[in-house]
Amino acid sequence: MTPTSASHPARLVRGRSLAYALGVTLGYAADHLFGDPRRGHPVAGFGRAAAALETRLWRDTRPAGALHTALCVGATVAAAALATAATRKGAAVGGGSGRSPEGRASEGPRRGLAGPARAARGRDPGRSPKGIRGAAPAGPRGRSLRVPGRGGIGEHTPLVLLTALGSWAVLGGASLRREALGIARALHAHDLDDARHRLPRLCGRDPHLLGEADIARAVVESVAENTSDAVVGALVWGAVGGVPGLAGFRAVNTLDAMVGHRSARYLRFGWAAARLDDLIGRPGARLTAALATLAGPDPRAARRVWREDGPGHPSPNAGPVEAAFAGALGLRLGGELSYAGRKEHRALLNPTGRVPDVHDIERAVRLSSRVCFLALLTTTLAALLPTEASAA
Repeated sequence: MTPTSASHPARLVRGRSLAYALGVTLGYAADHLFGDPRRGHPVAGFGRAAAALETRLWRDTRPAGALHTALCVGATVAAAALATAATRKGAAVGGGSGRSPEGRASEGPRRGLAGPARAARGRDPGRSPKGIRGAAPAGPRGRSLRVPGRGGIGEHTPLVLLTALGSWAVLGGASLRREALGIARALHAHDLDDARHRLPRLCGRDPHLLGEADIARAVVESVAENTSDAVVGALVWGAVGGVPGLAGFRAVNTLDAMVGHRSARYLRFGWAAARLDDLIGRPGARLTAALATLAGPDPRAARRVWREDGPGHPSPNAGPVEAAFAGALGLRLGGELSYAGRKEHRALLNPTGRVPDVHDIERAVRLSSRVCFLALLTTTLAALLPTEASAA
C-alpha cells in the first residue's frame, strides 16, 4: 500500500469534518439571523409525533416511559443517520469510481469537465480537482492537500447543506434572546401583565404572582440554563456525532421538556427521558459553565460560585450553569419558585450577590451570546482536531 492510498481514509474523514464545520457554522449563522423556521419546524413535528405515540404507550410505569423514549430518540437518530449516509453515497457518485489512486492516475485526465467544474465551485482554497490542469499545491511537509479521488470540499456539499439545515433547526439561541429581551422591554415599560404573559414561553414557572424582581430572576436563570440546552449541548453532540448527534440531543431535550416532570402523570413515565437528558446534557453544561467563567466580567467569582454553590442545585446540569452566571454577573439566584402550583425552595447561588433587575436580563443575554459563539469555535475545532492529528 502506497503512502497516498494509505492516507486516503484519513483525508476523506478530514473532508467530512470540514464539511461538518462549515455546515454547522452556516446553521449557527442562520439561527442568529433568521431565528427558528416559522413553518414546518422539525422540532415541532417531533413533538407532535412524540405526543401521539405517548397516547398509545402511556402507562404509569418506568418501562413504558423507557420504551417511549427509546422509540422517539432512536427513530430520530436513525433518520438523521440515513440522511447522512445518503450524502455519503452522493459524494461517492460525484467523486469518481472506487478504483485505487494509482489506477486513476494511469488513466490520465477524466473525460468531460462537468464533475470537476462542480468540485471547483465549492473546493477548499489550495485544492485542485482531478481533471483540471495544474497540480495541487503542496501542504505541510510537501503533502498534497487534495483528497485522492475526491474533488475537495465541493464533493461534500450535500453534507454541508444537511448539517446547515439540521443545526438551524436544532439551535435555539435566537429564540432564547428574543423571548428574554421581549420580557425586558415589557419590564422597562412597567408592563407587568405583558411580562407575565411572555414568561411561560421561556420557562415553566407560574407567572401570576411574580413581581418585577422575581421575573428578572426567572429570566436570568432561564437564559443561563437554556444557553446550554438550546445551543451549547447541541454543538457538543454535533461535534461528536455529526447530524445524528445534533438531532439526538434535541430529541432527548424536547422529550424531557414534554414528559420529564415530577407530576403525578409523569413521575414514572417521564423518568427515562429525564435521566437520559441529565446524562447527555452533562458535557454541554460543564462547557457552558466553563465558557461563562472565561467570558464573564468576573471569572474568579464565577469559578467560586460554580464550585461552592452549584452542587446544591437540584439539577445536575442547570446547577453549574446558573451558578457560573450568578458569579460572573454578581447576582443572587435561586430561592423560592413555583411550578404548576407546586412551590420549591432551592439553595441560593451566590448569596452575597444582589437581586437581579431588568438590566441584568440584558447582561445575561450578552453573556449568553458570547458563550454560544465561543462554544461554536470550541466544538468545531474539536471536530477538526482528530482528523488533523491523523493526517500529521
